[in-house]
Amino acid sequence: MKSNNGKALFLPFMQIPTGHHHVAEALMDELNKSNHSIQSEKVDILAYSYGKLERIVSNTYLLWIRFIPHTYNWMYDQVANSELTSNRKILFEFLFLSFFKRLIKETKPEILFCTHALPSYLAGRLKSTHNLSAIIVNVYTDYFVNNIWGIDGIDYHIVPSVQVKFHLMRKGVKEQNIFVTGIPVHGAFYPKPIAFQTNKINILVTGGSLGIGDIDELLPHKSSLKNLHYYVLCGKNKRLYETLKNRRNIRITPIPYINNKQEMNRIYDKVDAVLTKPGGVTVSECLKKKKVIFISNTLPGQERINLDQLKYLGLVIPINLHNQTVENQIVSFFSSKSRRRQYQANMERYHSSLENKSMIEILDLIIKK
Repeated sequence: MKSNNGKALFLPFMQIPTGHHHVAEALMDELNKSNHSIQSEKVDILAYSYGKLERIVSNTYLLWIRFIPHTYNWMYDQVANSELTSNRKILFEFLFLSFFKRLIKETKPEILFCTHALPSYLAGRLKSTHNLSAIIVNVYTDYFVNNIWGIDGIDYHIVPSVQVKFHLMRKGVKEQNIFVTGIPVHGAFYPKPIAFQTNKINILVTGGSLGIGDIDELLPHKSSLKNLHYYVLCGKNKRLYETLKNRRNIRITPIPYINNKQEMNRIYDKVDAVLTKPGGVTVSECLKKKKVIFISNTLPGQERINLDQLKYLGLVIPINLHNQTVENQIVSFFSSKSRRRQYQANMERYHSSLENKSMIEILDLIIKK
């Protein structure tokens, strides 16, 4: 990097508080802790390009995945998981490239952190055509790499697993430019050893910051096994929070939206396991905390692919909603010493595959180069 007084742009997509934003904010916080006097700025390229239209796009996206998920799943496969055709590339560039060039000209960044595939593609395109000199870092927020992500022109890759590292190396990325860190999470989340117990099991239930998914259907309506207690993160879903609160079930504790990372860390410390959908950042927080992860309510698109990757690594336990009750499946796991030992071994294997360097050390290495 040219100087210690440069600018770092963090580039998510859409204003919805998804993993793209959480990861950007986590890295911004780490960068602020470093000794480098670098100004950080987070810019959503969709809102930057089209202003108020972003809200319409975001609301449409949420309605789409909620009410006709099978069509979103098909569209995601067509756009992100098949080889990019020239027509798709031209469309992305037609819609966003001129705005992206303007953003670069206005901000003059020396380093770009792309936490979404689209700005990564645009940045890589400009770098490959010698219209961008900034360092570009891809920061992947899922457990796979879709075909929109830029590869050519990208300087560094912060990846969630060794599987993703090997995938990128097959694409021609040099090993020394890849850092296997897991999906970055805020520094407030720190590991705590698993303490398995069966006399009382505390479960954290979450559908992400938006409270998406049929969370209410996963919970007992009348009674619960006495040794289970549910803490339910309702996110911004006020209707879910009020519904659970009015139910007055002593084994269910609804929790409204939490923005404080330290408070969220304390909640993780209260529980033995997390029942969630396979969103990249939520799962990454659970992995950092070494919590047992039960998976339900998989959203279409990237979450289905995340689930396949996480199952391959042995880091999640899918809940079969058409088999036993959710409670019986949770109790069955905790009652089996062999399953618990195997899960703990998988968790330790995953953590041993990650970089020994801290995120601050990795950022320092990137910036100094």
